[in-house]
Amino acid sequence: MKRRHAPLPDVTQERRLAPEEIDRLYGLEPVIDVEKAGAGTEGTQYVLIACPYCGEPYETRIDLTGGSFEYVEDCQICCQPITLKVAVNDSAELIGVTALQLND
Repeated sequence: MKRRHAPLPDVTQERRLAPEEIDRLYGLEPVIDVEKAGAGTEGTQYVLIACPYCGEPYETRIDLTGGSFEYVEDCQICCQPITLKVAVNDSAELIGVTALQLND
């Protein structure tokens, strides 16, 4: 007696998910395309950060409209938590960004 197997799905007919659908499905934040991010970014600036854990550089967007501040952001490469200290002058110009390990 031969066993019957269910037919394999035709993968050529499967619908591919758009990147936005994948992000929503897995709870991911959308990737920022720096070249296309010009619209609606007044008061922000992209800066290159070197991770204090893995040493890899990555770009992040800094909001300059609220003055100097400090916040925690995960490294986009190794996912370790980084304390970013952002210095902004009274004219909303970036003075500098310091990236530290979370417990520093």
